[in-house]
Order: sequence, then structure tokens, then C-alpha cells
Amino acid sequence: MADTQHVLDAPSPEPRSGIYDADGYLAEDFLDKVKDAIEAEDAAYLRETIGPLHESELGDVLRNLGHDQRQALVRLMGEEFDYTALTEVDEAIRLSIVDAMPNDQVAEALRELDSDDAVYILEDLDEEDRKEILAKLPFRERLRLRRSLEYPEESAGRRMQTEFVAVPPYWTVGQTIDYMRDEEDLPESFAQIFVVDPTFKLLGAVDLDRILRTRRPAKIEEIMHETRHAIPAETDQEEAAQIIEQYDLLSAAVVDETERLVGVLTIDDVIDIVQQEAEEDIRRMGGVGDEEISDTVLTAARSRFLWLLINLATAILASLVIGVFDATIQQMVALAVLMPIVASMGGNAGTQTMTVTVRALASRDLDIYNAGRIVRREVLIGLLNGVVFAVLIGIVASLWFEDVALGQVIAIAMVVNMLAAALAGILIPLLLDHFGADPAISSGTFVTTVTDVVGFFAFLGLAAWWFAV
Repeated sequence: MADTQHVLDAPSPEPRSGIYDADGYLAEDFLDKVKDAIEAEDAAYLRETIGPLHESELGDVLRNLGHDQRQALVRLMGEEFDYTALTEVDEAIRLSIVDAMPNDQVAEALRELDSDDAVYILEDLDEEDRKEILAKLPFRERLRLRRSLEYPEESAGRRMQTEFVAVPPYWTVGQTIDYMRDEEDLPESFAQIFVVDPTFKLLGAVDLDRILRTRRPAKIEEIMHETRHAIPAETDQEEAAQIIEQYDLLSAAVVDETERLVGVLTIDDVIDIVQQEAEEDIRRMGGVGDEEISDTVLTAARSRFLWLLINLATAILASLVIGVFDATIQQMVALAVLMPIVASMGGNAGTQTMTVTVRALASRDLDIYNAGRIVRREVLIGLLNGVVFAVLIGIVASLWFEDVALGQVIAIAMVVNMLAAALAGILIPLLLDHFGADPAISSGTFVTTVTDVVGFFAFLGLAAWWFAV
């Protein structure tokens, strides 16, 4: 009870640094002072003001500075610049800063970083610069970083931290505690101690709380548990993050193909991975590839061009369907007024289904075992919404153009297209995923094409038949 009272009486946490305004954006006056200090070459002010900032706060500052201002800030801060902040900004900003630095300086900066942060910076560099920088690092650090860089991009091996605590099973708790106190080359923070044999094959792990609660003479092998959910280094980073999330782990061992311990993934890595994967899915669904907000105009235009070209081709396909019924449209202008409604409603419904499907595939909530049930669910949703909106648009069209038959035609077309949208929204991502394509990249274009073509064909085809009889 005393502990609870102590927590209740504790002072409220201090608000975030005064560099932010009430809306969570960098305060304009703070940013102006930083820019003025950079222009005035006031290194002392910058070190005093920027030096204490958290890496994420420094990342926000870098994002809001111009290209030349960022380079000047790094130069003026000197050794007090926290290079971990480079992992908080996008690739374009990171490269603009690193490319302007001599490789000697980059190598010196990487020595102060955790291995996973160092790899994050190195992997974006040109092969020649990367080799030169690695050659300037001490042998042990160079070996660690090279090993991580050899793993595939976006794999657990690339994202892991190679600094960890590993001890043999025959050590006592006392020996382990003394080792952690005396050894300097340990990670700054960790939640587990791993147990390995002489070949570094992973045997188990011990949580720190168990160490603290056990008497010194006890052997590590007596209190260790088998390592749960060790992650192969070749595993995709998204899958690795899902394993840690599913089992509520604070950290997970990363092992190579021989079950040797090579690194550890921690919860902060998982948060970064989840955020990165979510951003990638959003960008791909929008057809903007790997575009970053700081990319140049030409780079951004190039990344968007391909999918705009594909969209143009699909739009032409929809126009060809309209062209088939040009005589029908000329006879009744109301069709030209109403047909965008059918296509638009189908497109929006398809996008809703597609978004839910792509996210379910990414989170492994949708698989072969429940796909049938989910497809039936989406079809029923499409049918229900189709009937409701068919009644609404049928009444509107009948009153608008004083033609009950026209209202009936658009109502039927609405039901048909909403069903097509539901099927396309779930089946297209499923098919793309089945054949190994990323459904987040391609689904939007194909779903829109289906709803446009089916919507136009259903509405205009029904109209042509209805008014011909």
C-alpha cells in the first residue's frame, strides 16, 4: 500500500521539451533561433541548445532545416552531434548529411552507435564508400557490421543489434553479476542474458529479474529457460516483428542457420519496423513507391510515373467500354450524367474492402483457413450496401429525370457493381499474395479497373437492353 501511495503522490512528469508547440510541432521561435545561430556560426549556442535534445527531437530539427543548414549544423556541433538522430530521418536527408562528411568522420561517428543503428546508416551508402568506412573501423566492430550487412535487406539479421550479454551455463549468478559490472563492452540496456555453449550455440536465456532474485551461488543452467521463439537471421523483419508482438516479448534472440546466437531484436527495433512497414504499405497503395517527403521534384515525379501510366491504360480500357455504348448515350443524355455515380460508388466500396484485406494479410489475420468465410462476409456486406444505395439512387434518378425505368436500371447496376467491388477488393489482394506479389502495390489499380469496367458495362448494357425492348 505504501508503494501505491508513493506512486500516487509522485509529481506529474515534465512536459516534452519546450521546443514543441501545443500541437506537437516544432515551435517556430525555437526553429528560427536555431537557423539564426547556424547563419551566425554560433557553435556555442547550438551545442548548448541542440546537444541535450533526444535523438528523435534532433531528427525533427533536421527535417525542418534546409539542405545547407543541416550540413552546417553537423559541422558546428562537431563531436557533440548525436549521429543516432540520422536513424530518425528519411533516407534522402540521411544521405545528404553523410555524403557531405569525409569517410573518416563517418567512421568515427559509427563507432559511437549501436550496431543496428550503424548498419541502418551504412546500408544506404554506395558500395565503395561503405567499404572504405568499414576499413577504418576496429576489427571487431568491422566484423560485426559486415556480418549484419551480408543478410538480406529488411531481414532480422539487418535489424538486429549485435551487442548482447551471453554467458556459459556453468557460471554462477554471482559470476554473471560481476561480469556485467566489470565488462565495458556491453549494450547500454538489455532485459535478458543469453546462455550459450562453447560454440555459441543458443541454449537458453535468463531474465534480469530472475538474476536479481536468485542467490549468488546458484548456477545459470539451474534458472535459465529455453529461449522462446528464437528468430532466424534470414527471417523477414515484418515476420520477426509479428513474432515479438504475438508473444509479448521485450527482446528475441536472432540465430544463424547453425543455431548460433548472432544478435538480438529489441522492442524499440520492433516499433521502428512496424512503423516502417505501415508507411511502406500506405505509400505502395497510393502508387508512390519508396518516395520520401524530402525527395527532389524529379525523384518524386519519377517514382509516381509508372503507376500513373498504368492508371492511364486502365482508364482507357474503361473509356473503351463507354465507347461501345456511345449510340445509347446519345439517345439518352441522362446516362452520361448518372454513370459516374455507379463507377464512383463501386470504386469506393472496392477500396474499403481492399484496404481491410491488405491490412489483414499484412497482420496474418487472413489466411487460407479463414479466406472462404471472409470472402462470404465481404460479399454479404457488398450486397447489403448495394441494395440500400440502389434504393436511394433509384429514387433520386426517377425523380430527377422523371423516369422510373431509368431509376430501376441504375439501381440494378448499383447492386451488380457493389458486389463486383466486394469480390475484387478481397480476391485481387488474395491472388496477388498467393503468387508472391505485394498486394499493397498493385491492388488499387486492378480493383479500380474492375469497378469502372463492371460499373459502366452493367449500367450502359442494362440501359441499352431495357430501352430497346
